[in-house]
Amino acid sequence: MTMLAATTVAIGALATSAQAQQRRTPTRAAAKAQPRPNVLLIMVDDLKPTLRSFGDATAISPNIDRLAARGARFQQAYANQAVCAPSRINLMTSRRSTSSGIYDFGMDLRRYIPNAVTLPQLFKNAGYSTESIGKVYHVGHGSNDDPASWSRPPVHDHVVEYVAPENANGPPTREEALFNEVPVKGNVWRYAATLAKGMAWESPDVPDDAYADGRTARRAGQRLRELKTAASPFFLAVGFARPHLPFSVPKRYWDMYDPAKLPMPEFEQLPAGAPAFAGKVGGEIVAYKPIPDGPGADYPQDLKRRLIHGYYAGVSYVDAQIGKVLDALKREGLEKNTIVVLWGDHGWHLGDHGLWTKHTNFEQAVRQPLIFAGPGTKSGTAPRQIAETVDVYPTLAQLAGLTMPAKMQPVDGMDLSGALQDPNRVSRPFAYHAFNRPRRIGQAVRTERYRLVRWTQEATGARAYELYDLQGDPGETRNMADALPGVRGELERYLDAQPKPVTVRLAAERPTRPGL
Repeated sequence: MTMLAATTVAIGALATSAQAQQRRTPTRAAAKAQPRPNVLLIMVDDLKPTLRSFGDATAISPNIDRLAARGARFQQAYANQAVCAPSRINLMTSRRSTSSGIYDFGMDLRRYIPNAVTLPQLFKNAGYSTESIGKVYHVGHGSNDDPASWSRPPVHDHVVEYVAPENANGPPTREEALFNEVPVKGNVWRYAATLAKGMAWESPDVPDDAYADGRTARRAGQRLRELKTAASPFFLAVGFARPHLPFSVPKRYWDMYDPAKLPMPEFEQLPAGAPAFAGKVGGEIVAYKPIPDGPGADYPQDLKRRLIHGYYAGVSYVDAQIGKVLDALKREGLEKNTIVVLWGDHGWHLGDHGLWTKHTNFEQAVRQPLIFAGPGTKSGTAPRQIAETVDVYPTLAQLAGLTMPAKMQPVDGMDLSGALQDPNRVSRPFAYHAFNRPRRIGQAVRTERYRLVRWTQEATGARAYELYDLQGDPGETRNMADALPGVRGELERYLDAQPKPVTVRLAAERPTRPGL
């Protein structure tokens, strides 16, 4: 048996043993000499690691970078699925999409995981005040918040928002309807299809709080001031919308970048030898104007540059808002006893492979920023451990000394707290992620060097493979599944050790509501 195969034998038991370990964690009574740590969970929509601290020389992100400098940044962290609503449920339940069957919008977690104890609910049950400001759960596209997670009603704000005179106060747009920004008539998808497209960007000279993220940062700062005198510790989730489309960002953040110096896509086609269904055409981005229908590689060069400019402007805008929250945490004297987690819900294609937005299994869609700072972490470290979104739940539980209840959903994640103390510690040599296509599930493992994707046709069991050597081919330009059968076989053992995926047709078989 090879070392890789031997490791595989142990991997299948990792989640179970991690959960059992946390059920043995001393209760807070046993550790009463130590004040219970607060938790500040910062969630950012569509943020890939376009950050200076993660190696992007173009990005201007001083506030997230200073958080990374006082904590641990996971250079290899991966979303379990590159789509907003399921990814957030992955985070909140520590269940992968292939375990829950929640692959899409409109699939409320309480229906599909009926015994769920969500991450904030775990803290709430332990006596924490759990609160949500901004975009935390995905609300829209038929998906809802989760009231059981919170001690007080969540505070929502816009995701799709326009303030420039030429864009504001017009008829409702498709994405505004899908995000519940305007009254919806009947089925949200059918109604949205009847509406006009909104602009993909705007850059008015307005203050930060003209948009939702500025207001979210202000509200979070105000709430931290109030929570510092509260009798109980807090779990505060703060969610930001940018750099999600539309790139509605104040002008000064656009002005930080010279469009001529922005990185442009170099490889604008699917990898050689990859199945066509590994990619996509259109999707989310064509809901905005002036984006044309058709392959992303065919967009005019000026349009590509404008979209990339808007994305980077969005990164710098949200970085500034996060900085305000971090400043408030320090100003209120809460920094030393607050675990801070920064998490991007998945990556984003910026024209690579001719693709835009997310919804694939490629590196640019699934790699995400993940930072832990505060109690239980070492400053300025970059753990070698490869992380998954589902790992955040058991890690925060361990850092806070909370005990998992006996009756709850199984967790798929692994406690990363050991890696926060010892950056060289590696307990699981891969991350697992997946994406679905009609009647197919694409399961994937990402190791330090390789990514294997196994596509299975549910009706027939027929399989297709993608294998990329990201050390020799970081842009994933060549599918090596046939050229490297030994590597493919070894990595496939990791996939074989995982539970069988729930059908991608679960929503059709158990619809959440008529008409969706």
